[in-house]
Amino acid sequence: MKKLAALFLLTVFSIAQTPVLANVIPKIELGNILIEDEYPESELVEPLIPSYESQDTLRIEGAVEATSEPGEVPDLGLEDCLRIALGNNPRIQSAMQDILASDARVRQAWSNYFPSLSWQTGYTRIKQLQLSDAIGRNLIFNYWVLGQITASQMLYDFGVTQNQVTIQKIDNKIYKMNLSEIINDVVYQVKDAYYQLLYAQENRNVALDMVDKYTLFYNQAKSYYESGISPKVDVTIAEVNLSNSKLTLIQAENAVDVAVAKLNNIMGVPYFDKYSLSDRLTYNAVDLTLEQAECVAKESRPEYKMADLRVESALQNVKLVKKSWAPQLTVEGQFQVGGKTLVNNYGYNWGGYLTFPTINGMLLKNQIKEAKALHSKQISEALNTKNNIYLEIQQAYYNLNERKNQIPVATLGVKQAKENYELSFGRYKVGVGSPTELKDAQVAYQNAMLSYLNSLYQYNSALAYLEKSVGKNLKPCEVQLDKEVTIPDGKKNKENKAKNK
Repeated sequence: MKKLAALFLLTVFSIAQTPVLANVIPKIELGNILIEDEYPESELVEPLIPSYESQDTLRIEGAVEATSEPGEVPDLGLEDCLRIALGNNPRIQSAMQDILASDARVRQAWSNYFPSLSWQTGYTRIKQLQLSDAIGRNLIFNYWVLGQITASQMLYDFGVTQNQVTIQKIDNKIYKMNLSEIINDVVYQVKDAYYQLLYAQENRNVALDMVDKYTLFYNQAKSYYESGISPKVDVTIAEVNLSNSKLTLIQAENAVDVAVAKLNNIMGVPYFDKYSLSDRLTYNAVDLTLEQAECVAKESRPEYKMADLRVESALQNVKLVKKSWAPQLTVEGQFQVGGKTLVNNYGYNWGGYLTFPTINGMLLKNQIKEAKALHSKQISEALNTKNNIYLEIQQAYYNLNERKNQIPVATLGVKQAKENYELSFGRYKVGVGSPTELKDAQVAYQNAMLSYLNSLYQYNSALAYLEKSVGKNLKPCEVQLDKEVTIPDGKKNKENKAKNK
């Protein structure tokens, strides 16, 4: 346990709970959000030896497969899977590199305020054509430049550089918001894949339980046939049912393997060793109104802020285009060593310049019109983005309510199907019921359990999508399902099977 506890200390992102909208939403406690200004160094989340050919070289720093012992099967929960995904998902790493590149572009924009230095050396041989004709003999000059150092410094450009820096800073914030958006999407995908794997494992447990029940059915029918109570056809029916249940179990096992591969791919560790999940599908109610969800999204959804930032960037571009006529005040100094020989003489010059750009009135006028039109376009797109986010929240909210209302119905169906199965098996056991009646009861019980598990998966997936829509994890309320509803446990099935043997 100490190894597993130390395994996830290398967490890429620190998620902190903050009392956002405490006055607006007093009834619920909101979960974790990403602190936007705290990002780890890229070296901490990159693969040690990137390779796509050998799984031995794909050992990720901080991942389970980098520290787990051979033959050891770690027990992972949802938080563990999220930590692995935040440290290894390629989309997140790519977005972080965009931020680092954007930081460099901000400094590049500031570079206009820093001095420029240049150094030149060379040799020139000159023959003056006109003077040679005038005096009747060739004039040839050798000109050496041992070194020519030039230094220039821009003093003022009437706010052009400042506008360029502001645009780059806004772009940097957009890239950070884009990282938050990608993290939000990856978290949703991990949750959905995690619940899908839990659902596949529960289906496998149901399939195992059905194999055990059909085995009991077969043994009962065989004993009745050997005793002369039942005909041979009852044994044949039981054999067919048992074979079909084993086929269903094989399909359920394959579905688990596929779900594991999908979760590993989303976490960014496709060559992950085997592991087990510590959770089971549960019902975690969330007390949240539609108005509260919208308020949370305005504070937490990255796309909201990205839309406003793009509008501000377009406005800064309008200001920058209007300054295309602005001159630039520069000072420059130059020192030279050379002449007829390498060190024959030296010279220098220095001065200040006010340089005006070449202005095309027609071009400048239409560039300003274009910038204003793009600014208006960004305003409309920002409004469209916010409308789409609200629509997405509405759909996620109503879908969650639908899934939540399906759970009690599915719960009642399991109880009824279980009672019907127990009655049918009891009737068959005392020789009153028919094998067809028992088979129908078993199929109905199996379908009811699968329907119940599917409703739990659909609810948890819908809850994860609502959290993605609002951009924040939501803390569940304390709600328990009916304790009378029990779903087969895979471990208990194996233990029972071993006891029967």
